[in-house]
Amino acid sequence: MPTGWFQVAWSAEITDRAVAPLRYFGRDLVAFRQADGTVSVLDAHCEHLGASLAHGGCVVDDGIQCPFHGWVWDGQGRNVRIPYEKRPNRGRRIRSYPVVEAHDTIYIWHDVSGAEPRWRLPDTFDVLGDHVSSRSYYEFTPDCRTRFERVKVHPQVIAENAVDPHHFRFVHGTPISPRVLRETRDEATWAAKVGFGRRWADGLDRPEDTLNTIEIYWSGIGVSFTAEHLREGVRVISINATPVDDTTSDIFASYWISDEGADNFVERLDSAKLALPDDIRIWEHQRYTDKPALAPSEADGFKELRAWARGFYPEPVHAG
Repeated sequence: MPTGWFQVAWSAEITDRAVAPLRYFGRDLVAFRQADGTVSVLDAHCEHLGASLAHGGCVVDDGIQCPFHGWVWDGQGRNVRIPYEKRPNRGRRIRSYPVVEAHDTIYIWHDVSGAEPRWRLPDTFDVLGDHVSSRSYYEFTPDCRTRFERVKVHPQVIAENAVDPHHFRFVHGTPISPRVLRETRDEATWAAKVGFGRRWADGLDRPEDTLNTIEIYWSGIGVSFTAEHLREGVRVISINATPVDDTTSDIFASYWISDEGADNFVERLDSAKLALPDDIRIWEHQRYTDKPALAPSEADGFKELRAWARGFYPEPVHAG
């Protein structure tokens, strides 16, 4: 189970004082919007007698109340009230998860040891470039989000698309493989600019030229944003995979379409949605190959990304 930020819902799904059951990282979780509007995520079961807060629990002024005996737990998992006792049980605590709500999305930080976040989620529209952040976008409606549940894929496999230009020809039907024009990375992020078509056949980056390019930005292996600049405008796509268990993930797809003044929102949104199902058909039946037979033009990219991705897994524990 990898470390990092992962999407567990969209903001619109956790409405005022709503309670939602979740199942991620092999654990039952509960998400709820507190009385002050903030979202909290806890392990789902009450520390009293194990009832599920996600099924029948309700939001009260000081937290979420268990449906079994009314014990109240706050957003940090502390017991703050037992209705039939004078004092709460300060010795028991439910595991809580750091939460960030941004980009119409709810993210949690996952670390198997419970460690605090190692990095912050950025304002992604800003890091994708001025040609993205300077535009206005159509409203993020329910049509702008799609979830694919229990897909047989690990988040790292999806991240490896960032260094796999040749799959565009055979999976998505581009005439020629795109060219990686720029690539940067640090401990937490992987970013690249990729050019499509003969306009970029020379492989040279022209920083002020963004037409027919995709800006790719990964924050860990759980959160990704791409910005595609086409002649009709910009579309920002977020593809986030969150492990449900050891073999499956839920894939959250979000789409923001720039408002260029033309009345073609539906057409552009539908076009943006076409690629992901093609990828999922491959991932569902793909076997992860630890030592793949890589061609020379792709070998360095895969090796570098896999080396980077190793930083998001706990160090193995050796006996003795």
